[in-house]
Amino acid sequence: MTAVAGGVRGRRPDGGRHRRAGGAAAGRSWAARLAARTGGGAVRVFLVLVALFWLMPSVGLLVSSLRSPQQIAESGWWEVFVRPAQLTVDNYGQLLSNGKVMGSLLTTAVITVPATVLVVVIGSLAGYAFAWLDFPGRDGWFLVVVGLLVVPVQVALVPVAKLFGAVGLFETTAGVILFHTAFGLPFAVFLLRNFFAEIPRELLEAARLDGAGELRLFTRVVMPLGGPAIASLGIFQFLWVWNDMLVALIFADSGSPPITVALQQEVRQFGNNIDVLAPGAFLSMVVPLIVFFAFQRQFVSGVMAGAVK
Repeated sequence: MTAVAGGVRGRRPDGGRHRRAGGAAAGRSWAARLAARTGGGAVRVFLVLVALFWLMPSVGLLVSSLRSPQQIAESGWWEVFVRPAQLTVDNYGQLLSNGKVMGSLLTTAVITVPATVLVVVIGSLAGYAFAWLDFPGRDGWFLVVVGLLVVPVQVALVPVAKLFGAVGLFETTAGVILFHTAFGLPFAVFLLRNFFAEIPRELLEAARLDGAGELRLFTRVVMPLGGPAIASLGIFQFLWVWNDMLVALIFADSGSPPITVALQQEVRQFGNNIDVLAPGAFLSMVVPLIVFFAFQRQFVSGVMAGAVK
């Protein structure tokens, strides 16, 4: 009896573990079970194919920018894989000699960099104030900022155009910078406030006990800890401003337009200047791609941290 009882007692732990394992597997959601079953090589191959399909237009634009206009008119860009001798950099030489397109690239940088820096600096200060400073109406003002996120740009085009015309900012670079800064601030304040609110209060209190004021606390503690969120905000704002065409088409100076408007004017004025359009479009696309891939780690971590609050 003792041996039998001991045998039974010896089998119970295994059976209990099997039941617990089965219960844990059954307790998982259907999405977790589906992810566990499809997390093999087939899914990775599928994702690689999707990525290649997504990059195909960019590759086609790059190849087209390295072909002559006659070759582009006669065949598709994929023919270069059979005849690689078609590739040439003559189109980029003509682009560099085109003062209008190169000037538009400079104008785009002059607009994008200040609009990005202003949004990051003002949004960081406002986000810190909404997260850690007590002032009358703080929650109400933050709700106003959140409400501004849903205001479309198209609603403000006519009123802002009248305002800029009255103060002399219409068709100026400063007007475009101010417009992008104003419409980028609501998202900046929302993102950074949520990120800064996750900083432990004990860390800020310890810095205050050491004699740090609000400005020193913001620059020495909050800003270094908020690096991922600030980097993600900078990438967002840079991409929005660099790729913008609607605001630039209305408010920018027609004599020195950004690259998006300059390329649109080239298409309208000429019909067969693909040797300028293709390399110009690729240069306008490769700059934000470089910025994104250079800061993609901070971008992902900052967006996730600001979204879970």
